[in-house]
Amino acid sequence: MEVQSIISGAEIQLPADAVYAIQLDGKGGSVPITADTQASAGQPCWLHMDYTFQETQNWLNGTPLLPDAVRVCLGGESMRPRVTRLGDGTMIILRSINFNRDSRPDQLVVIRLFMTDKLVVSTRHRKVFAIDEVLTDLQNHTGPVSSGDLLVQIADALTDHTSEFIEDLHDKIIDLEDNLMDNQVPERGQLALIRKQLIVLRRYMSPQRDVFSRLASERLPWMTDDDRRRMQDIADRLGRGLDDLDGSIARTGILADEIATQMADSMNRRTYTMSLMAMLFLPTTFLTGLFGVNLGGIPGNTSRFGFSIFCGLLLVLVGGVVWWLKRSKWL
Repeated sequence: MEVQSIISGAEIQLPADAVYAIQLDGKGGSVPITADTQASAGQPCWLHMDYTFQETQNWLNGTPLLPDAVRVCLGGESMRPRVTRLGDGTMIILRSINFNRDSRPDQLVVIRLFMTDKLVVSTRHRKVFAIDEVLTDLQNHTGPVSSGDLLVQIADALTDHTSEFIEDLHDKIIDLEDNLMDNQVPERGQLALIRKQLIVLRRYMSPQRDVFSRLASERLPWMTDDDRRRMQDIADRLGRGLDDLDGSIARTGILADEIATQMADSMNRRTYTMSLMAMLFLPTTFLTGLFGVNLGGIPGNTSRFGFSIFCGLLLVLVGGVVWWLKRSKWL
């Protein structure tokens, strides 16, 4: 399907619940699209929507501007990063770090885009901060000037956020390592959460790097050679982040082993201490039990100083056991 060169706002029939609808002006800025807007020839229109809204779903299912093959994808059915060419258009699915309130960063946000040289349709549910950054650049007249440039800037912002989160995880791992050097075991679940975040990132960022590499290598008509070069740089940068993820996953494995070793050593020390205490008081327990049978003939039972002498003998016995333990290097 080929999108016509000039699209009016009335032809788009934009749903009322769209997040925003703009047209790039080719100078780093944008103009809003309304029902009375006549789009300029040669400049792409960008429609950004929340696919969970009912009017948006109706628009996605009924607009003639989209091929049938992308309606389901834009409607939120596809999650894993991938790129698919559909005639003159390209369907792209990407993942973003989740910076929304009351959410963990590893609960990644999905952004879906259908792109041609004249039309870009993107959908999401949770807010994608990388998209908002590109929109801010457009408002400041420092944004993209074409469909290819728009995709590159979105990919660049997504990769920046991913790199920042990877660096944050790296710093947390360093703190855990430093604490373990001081025999400070992390709170229960802290290391498990970090490992989970690393594994989730590795699972989704690896195919996303492949998506960027494919976009850089394929001769898409709406991407220039400079766009492809920049996209390859982004893929390489994300690849270095994946190498850091692999190293961090290995380090968390070592940390888990070290924590288990420290916990085992701590338990062994406690068990050893209790064993020494039992050994220390075993003779005295035997003697106190023996002299407490309340039978006739117990030595010293008629002596005024019998109890004092018995306690003194117990102290001497304890001292002798301590001396023997030290001599045997058990203490």
